[in-house]
Amino acid sequence: MNSSRWTRRRFLAQTAQASAALFAGSRAFSEDTVQLPFANGGRRLVQFPGKRPLILLTHRPPQLETPFSVFNEGVITPNDAFFVRYHLSGIPLVVDPDAFRLEVKGLVQTPLKLSLAELRRDFENVEVVAVNQCSGNSRGFFQPRVGGGQLANGAMGNARWRGVRLKEVLDKAGVQAGAKQVVANGLDTPPTPQTPDFTKALDLDHARDGEILLAFEMNGEPLPMLNGFPLRLVVPGYYGTYWVKHLSELTVVGETYDGFYMSTAYRVPDTAGHCVEPGTAPKSTIPIQRFTIRSFLTSVTAGAQLPAGRETLLRGIAFDSGAGITEVLVSTDGGQSWRPAQLGKDLGRYSFREWTLAWTPPKPGACELRCRALNRLGETQPLEALWNPAGYLRNVVETTKVTVA
Repeated sequence: MNSSRWTRRRFLAQTAQASAALFAGSRAFSEDTVQLPFANGGRRLVQFPGKRPLILLTHRPPQLETPFSVFNEGVITPNDAFFVRYHLSGIPLVVDPDAFRLEVKGLVQTPLKLSLAELRRDFENVEVVAVNQCSGNSRGFFQPRVGGGQLANGAMGNARWRGVRLKEVLDKAGVQAGAKQVVANGLDTPPTPQTPDFTKALDLDHARDGEILLAFEMNGEPLPMLNGFPLRLVVPGYYGTYWVKHLSELTVVGETYDGFYMSTAYRVPDTAGHCVEPGTAPKSTIPIQRFTIRSFLTSVTAGAQLPAGRETLLRGIAFDSGAGITEVLVSTDGGQSWRPAQLGKDLGRYSFREWTLAWTPPKPGACELRCRALNRLGETQPLEALWNPAGYLRNVVETTKVTVA
């Protein structure tokens, strides 16, 4: 990548524009609206700096969902369409890339303060194609309804992330004996002293498995400001709650970290399937971790009219937590029969995998289209939706109702 793209002038100008627009209120937004397919699903489409119009959940902190049609554009989600999720309103709006430092501290032999230039120069630069998915993706479809942001299926995206391995940075610092976890913190700040800071922890073995990146590029460009510039954690196969944006501190600790976003928030029932009976509370919980396996039909929307006797190419995406998608089955009769789809190019086990199936509707009438993914571990999607009180882990076989005319 041309180093001139990393100039201080460019990024100060970019982030100054972001600062002005973010605080300009709704005047900076378009007034287009969208209706998500569940109760109280009316939303505005808004345009933040560096983004195309996205679905607004909240303005401060920014929570923006990707319109589902974007996922039919290709398996790589464009930077300007990638979803945005913050927890704290004190988000960084201007970051000087020359002055930025990543601090590595705690139970290490040599505390570090690394610049972006040092990260790029002193460690191997590597790339992974990986899905980032919000834990609450698809929460709006839960029945009975649960609290939290009522998202449809657009709080996810797939990108090429480039950076350096967390393992190599920890090795350079020298992890001391007795270390148990690595706590990650970013530049976003709580609005009040009583508000918990957004910090996340990874077990040391996971942090040193060689797959987690400290990423400074996304799809061949510096990270967008709203997706974590200048540095973020990339934790392939794990929900986005671990993908700390604007990463500025790594602290190695000798105990299980009990911060709010580990000990209280982002937890799922400690049961098979991490589910409970709808409307009940679990007896115990554990932190949310890996993705469930999922698949979606992207080329046809609910309510579409398809021509009888004419071939229609059905297309979609599938992904899991890293075992790797081996098959996608498609039903055009509401699940009575299934046909294998053709899988597209394999961009890596953490990526979206495209699938296609040519289908000629035989006669007019109502049809229910479904898709179901399988992976190398033999895992697949449930036919009935599972439930938990936080609205996490949804991966039911989705149904798209269409009319053949």
